[in-house]
Amino acid sequence: MLKYWLIFVLILSGVVMLPSYADPVMNDTGYVIQKYVTGICCSPTTMAFEGNDILVLSKVSGQVHLFRNGVLQDKPVLQENVTSVGEQGMLGITTVGTKVYLYFTESAKMGGHALGKRVYSYDWNGQQLVNRTLVKDLPQTQTYHNGGAMVTDKNGSVYLAVGDAGRFGKLQNHPTGEPDDTSVIFRLVPPGPYYAIGIRNSFGLAIDPVTGKLWDTENGPDFGDEVNIVPPGFNSGWDVIMGPANKTLLAKIPVYPGYTYHDPQFTWYRTVAPTGIAFTPQQGFGKYQNSVFVGDCNNGNVYRFQLNQNRDGFVFNSPQLADKEVDIGDSMKEIVFATGFGCISDVMTGPDGLLYIVSLTDGTIYRIIPQYGIAHIESIIIEPPISYMILVAISLVIIAIYATYRIKSRRKINA
Repeated sequence: MLKYWLIFVLILSGVVMLPSYADPVMNDTGYVIQKYVTGICCSPTTMAFEGNDILVLSKVSGQVHLFRNGVLQDKPVLQENVTSVGEQGMLGITTVGTKVYLYFTESAKMGGHALGKRVYSYDWNGQQLVNRTLVKDLPQTQTYHNGGAMVTDKNGSVYLAVGDAGRFGKLQNHPTGEPDDTSVIFRLVPPGPYYAIGIRNSFGLAIDPVTGKLWDTENGPDFGDEVNIVPPGFNSGWDVIMGPANKTLLAKIPVYPGYTYHDPQFTWYRTVAPTGIAFTPQQGFGKYQNSVFVGDCNNGNVYRFQLNQNRDGFVFNSPQLADKEVDIGDSMKEIVFATGFGCISDVMTGPDGLLYIVSLTDGTIYRIIPQYGIAHIESIIIEPPISYMILVAISLVIIAIYATYRIKSRRKINA
């Protein structure tokens, strides 16, 4: 029995002393990356919080998974038939109270021909998504440029970004080609006219918690990835403009009544494929308050941008970034906050004020925490000599008591 107590002591000692390590790397040692949810099947695209629960979409399987009380549940809370070829599949989610909105490319059977891109609403009953109701039917679908980012503003309005789906008409700043619900940002709830046009493709929407303004990330072809403020009646310029415009390009944009072009707040000349975008909460996240975080798919980077005082643009220390563009040869050291996540498909701020990163590549949700945010946990579980020595001392006392008992027992037998 003594050997089993020794094994028990070693196991507990390992739990106390062994820290966890994540593959991604922070460029600020004041923050820690945790593997928060692992083993998510079939290419997770995005996530949403429902109270303390997390709902995660699987692009390929058409499933919505539930992460609850620290455990990824075995049974999905929803299964829909999708086609997932290329940039199709389960693509977008947002919530308004217990109402959940999903955007996906629906098919009659799993992996079958796409019937269209559709938005449905569901009721979350705490165990499943029920009461499916069609909100928007978008027949123009393609294997690429379907977008998928969704967000809810402070008033409960729901927005969806949809790419060009290979279409070239008035919504793509061509003189002909009637509007067909492509290259736009919708306000779905309550319904209204196109909120924005000229969107090539987007995987990121976020609401500034202070100003209430909508922001997006947009993907260029082989240049001109963008971060934008999106006011009502915004024209992002595709397919005439990606990145900042000049007079020649501006002159080529036909007038689409009610919509005005604005330059992006930031541009990567060489594409990085930006995806999720998130704001730090008004309180919390240490020294990075008033920051915007953006993920990318090409490099696995999380970028951090410092907002200016008016929260309508960014400020930089590097003179190379002062023109709000990463040109060929410019260093991104100032803005790369963390790296090594594989293809990032979403970035979100949780109700706990921490930053969550969804990796399509790893099937993992990572969480970034300020060091001070885990100090209390570490003081109990990971490092501290006091709790460790108390555990060892208790175990040694038990071993000594048991050894004394065995010695006395043997003496009695020998006598």
